[in-house]
Amino acid sequence: MLAAAALADHLATVTVIDRDTLPDAPGPRRGLPQAHHAHLLWSGGARAIEELVPGTVDRWLAGGARRIALPTGLVSMSASGWIRRYPEMQFLIASSRDLLDWTVRDTVVRRPEVTVLHRTELLGFRGGPERVTGVTIRAADGAERVLAADLVVDASGRGSRAPRLLEELGVGPVHSEEVDSGLAYASRIFRAPAGTEDFPVVNVQSDPRVAVPGRTATVMPIEHGRWLATLSGTRGGEPTGSADDFEAFARSVRHPVVGELIARAEPLTDVVVTRSTVNRRNFLERVKRWPEGLVVVGDAVATYNPVYGHGMSVAAQGVLALRTELAARGLDAPGFARRVQRAAAGPVATAWDLATAQDILYPDARGKRPGRAAGLLRGYMDRLMLTATSRPLVTRALFDVMTLSAPPTALLRPEVALAVARGPRREPLTAPPLTDRERRLVERTDERTEAGT
Repeated sequence: MLAAAALADHLATVTVIDRDTLPDAPGPRRGLPQAHHAHLLWSGGARAIEELVPGTVDRWLAGGARRIALPTGLVSMSASGWIRRYPEMQFLIASSRDLLDWTVRDTVVRRPEVTVLHRTELLGFRGGPERVTGVTIRAADGAERVLAADLVVDASGRGSRAPRLLEELGVGPVHSEEVDSGLAYASRIFRAPAGTEDFPVVNVQSDPRVAVPGRTATVMPIEHGRWLATLSGTRGGEPTGSADDFEAFARSVRHPVVGELIARAEPLTDVVVTRSTVNRRNFLERVKRWPEGLVVVGDAVATYNPVYGHGMSVAAQGVLALRTELAARGLDAPGFARRVQRAAAGPVATAWDLATAQDILYPDARGKRPGRAAGLLRGYMDRLMLTATSRPLVTRALFDVMTLSAPPTALLRPEVALAVARGPRREPLTAPPLTDRERRLVERTDERTEAGT
């Protein structure tokens, strides 16, 4: 939908092909099973979406989403310890994926340039190695036909067949890489306890430097007074779909705060488990003879461990690169598609490096092992993460990069590197940095749990 919005600013007709029947209100759909889990939309992605579809952030907030200041509204235990809640440096949008998607879709499909073909399947690209000229599709009634196009944008997600379809056109091969930590996700929605309308996002991350399966737990506020709790575990430490085990798993991570919180909350749904979480990247920007008339964006380029929350933001920034190139040179400029593909690779590379550098460290992780240079960089990053727990300058640089609001080089600026060399300013926190009011809620939870036993 973001791609449709970008194209509609410059082209007379935009046709969206989707295998689903897209819902008319916020709600689940078959083609987006990961929507059941927590989705963090970082500020870098929110700004890109707002630029592509103006007014979206206000509509999200009107629909019940929350704009949460970072790290002010975040209680997070990183691999190196609890991060202090300094005044706002960046932000995130907290809501269900259903609301995020529908708000964008409701705006885009109202545009006269945009037509949506529901229950329609892409069969292949048309054209040759020099130019893609359209697509072959199969409609809901089984009829096949060819749609001619000046530009084809593949935004079909992790199920994209772009590498194979390109080879069928005589383009490629496409180099691909995978890093698989064996991650599984389990999520459940709860009714938030009274008085938690401004409660922070609470997150306990794993430490990949410790040779045990990585387990995480997150509670995120979403619309209609609910909490979305998402648990994850790498190979050998995966959560199950058992409702009876959900709270116990949340208490088993490096700090039990998430388990303590949901113990007081009323479950509203069953537990939903997802296991398709492999980091996979297609290095499309390296293809020597990229055809005109084709751009690939979003998860069709790369997918990441969802714990880092980068997928939506990377996709939005890739589409923004498409619109920027359209506005600057126009669709007919020689090399248009190749320039877009290379520009979109920038945020992809940032998210890929952040995810895979950690995931490959977990026990039994599968994929390319980092070289010696990567090991030296990891040492710097370990010290940076530790320093970020108590030096605001380093905390800001970390959140600028984490939210895709600045390139990774921001972590190597001289003033940041000097602060990292000096190390933390204060002793590490030994407990979650909750306010007194927030802490009372957790304490009441413990009291209630003990009374019940």
